[in-house]
This record gives sequence, C-alpha cells and structure tokens, in this order.
Amino acid sequence: MYKWFARYGVFIAGLYVLTLGVVLIIRASLGTSPISSFTYVLSLFTPLSLGSATFMLNLALIAGQLWFVRGIGTRQDYIEIMLQIPFSVLFSVFLDLNMMLTASVAPAGYVSAVAMLVAGCLVQALGVALELKPNVVAMSAEGFVKYGSRRYHRSFGRFKVGFDVSLVLLAVVASVAMCGSVAGVREGTLVAAVSVGLLVNFINVRLLSPSRVGRLLSLFRLG
Repeated sequence: MYKWFARYGVFIAGLYVLTLGVVLIIRASLGTSPISSFTYVLSLFTPLSLGSATFMLNLALIAGQLWFVRGIGTRQDYIEIMLQIPFSVLFSVFLDLNMMLTASVAPAGYVSAVAMLVAGCLVQALGVALELKPNVVAMSAEGFVKYGSRRYHRSFGRFKVGFDVSLVLLAVVASVAMCGSVAGVREGTLVAAVSVGLLVNFINVRLLSPSRVGRLLSLFRLG
C-alpha cells in the first residue's frame, strides 16, 4: 500500500512540476515547448484557458489512441488509455493554477528571458522524469506516440519527432489564421524541443537512478 501511494504521489508531483516548467517557458516569451505550442495559441486567441485547451487536445489524443488500438489492442491497453482522462483533468488544473501563480512574472530583458527559458526546460525535464519513473500511466501525448508507432510499425522516436513537428506546424497555421502572424513559436520552441529530452536522460541517469531512488525510498521504509 505504501509503495502504491509513493508511486502515484511521485507521478502527481511530476505532473505538477511538468506544468510549472511549461508555464515558465511560456513566461519567458521566447516561444513554447512543442507539446504546448498549439494549445497556447488557442489560449491566446480564443476564450479557452491554457488548461482548457490542453484538456480538449488530450481528449482528441485519447480518441486517437482508441482508434490506433482498434482490432489489435488488449484489455490492458484500453484500461491504460481510459485512465488518462482523470489525470488529464489534473494536468489541466495544474496548468491553469501555475499560469495564475506566475501571472506577474515577466523577464526584464532578453538575457533574463533566456535564463527563464533555461530554467523552464530544466523544470520541465525534471517533471517528465518524475512522471515516467513510477511507470503508472502514460499521459495522452506519450500514449498517442506509443500506440501510433505500434499501429504503423514505426520507432517511438521517429513517431515522436513527427508528432512534435506536427503540433508546431499546427500552432503556426492556427496563429496565422487567427491573427495574421506567428505567435507562440520562436527560438525557445527549438531550444525546448532539443534540450528537454536530453535533460530527461541526464536526470534519469544521474539523479533518479534505481540505486538513488532505492536509497530515498528506504528512508521512508518504502524500498
């Protein structure tokens, strides 16, 4: 029971930290991470909040996963996909909460904007690592890539790149259509796309290795 609570506690903490990283990147005003680019554009030019737009996208991605596993999915696959719904709600709430808490945060110049972007990438990478470590539930974006790559016999990495690029292009098209110029996609988008995955690998190897996690859990008599 303690291990169950520990796993879900780490997962939920990871979701919160992940959303904080996404929001810090947004507040840097140098573009958003690929996964939030389209929903951020929607939040700029529609009445939807970032959290609401993200929840709608997550529902679409969950529907896509159900389509991917038709005829080939197991009962466990369907359970894993449907479990994404309540955590998508929580993720969206965390996004809007962090947007509210950082409403007054703004870089004083380009150097401070870059510093905030770097901090956001680090925080987002930590959140992703914490989210993945307990192996509880894949969030809708990861799940979409997982089941899409399985359906079409593509590598996870290649499908992930195509997915991220598609979201960025969708954000560009949507912003041009709604305001006549590109919004939410800048040099920071490229920095986040390149750096977050590398930072996640570093954190997993250096900070969240099984030996380190085991020692930490043993402190709480959970290991």
